[in-house]
Amino acid sequence: MAHHIGQLAALVTAFCWTITGITYQIAGKKIGSVNVNMIRMLIAIVLLSAYSYFTYGSFLPVNATSHNILWLSLSGLVGFVFGDLCLFQAYVVVGARVGMLVMTLSSPIAAIFGWLIMGETMSATSLLGMALTLSGIALVILERPSDNGENGTENGKLKLSYPLKGILLAFGGAFGQGFGLVLSKYGIGSYNAIQGTEIRAIAALVGFALVFFFIRQWPKFFQSVQNPKVVGVVAIGSVFGPFLGVSLSLFAIQHTSTGIASTIMSIMPILIIPAAIFLFKEKVTSKEVIGALIAIAGVGLFFL
Repeated sequence: MAHHIGQLAALVTAFCWTITGITYQIAGKKIGSVNVNMIRMLIAIVLLSAYSYFTYGSFLPVNATSHNILWLSLSGLVGFVFGDLCLFQAYVVVGARVGMLVMTLSSPIAAIFGWLIMGETMSATSLLGMALTLSGIALVILERPSDNGENGTENGKLKLSYPLKGILLAFGGAFGQGFGLVLSKYGIGSYNAIQGTEIRAIAALVGFALVFFFIRQWPKFFQSVQNPKVVGVVAIGSVFGPFLGVSLSLFAIQHTSTGIASTIMSIMPILIIPAAIFLFKEKVTSKEVIGALIAIAGVGLFFL
């Protein structure tokens, strides 16, 4: 199992980010996705700084090199600011389940940039695992709408069942996560994953502050933090997202390729199915169950 520690960390990351997606969808509909981003980043920095202090005696990652700081900061701006601003608004427009489904595109995006920037390659088994995982997820999300005629037969054409705006926002989130993950791997090296996450979070906080300034969001933000129940929901998401989840994702890419790690993380749409049934009262079809089994089989190939 130690040989597959990176794959295992990526799998746990997927569970953490599934919890995050659920909590942020709930909170985003109450106070807006932009405010959720700022609140969760503040909470994450408090948690990460506390970890750094009790573990290394300093609230800040003072032992980071200039290489770590530069590339991890860029990763934070790309992944947290651009990517998550797009993704969390997608949660509001089309829901966490659909947003996560489109986010599976982060896997090939990460693999492509990993090949272009760092010359990463994957074995035939890993490529097959990626193909199986993405095929299973595609089976879950794609459908042929029936004709409006009296027979109700399938017309053979695939159509978007959700607003184009939401799909494009989710794609922006996929690009931010995929490209940001590669930048993280390039910047993290052998540096501590949690302290590396703190560098990303601090850079993201600065980025969000600038965004808030330009869109004049600060008054609405201070109003949103007066809702303790919603802040509590965001806090839960922050523990499993930018604290545990992102730290584990950095640990994963330290021990396996970004393409493999990103593909394993992309099973979030499968993991969120129980929540879709019990929390959001969505119906799950047999096709979705089959797609889930195919995706899980694909993930299993990464452990061979």
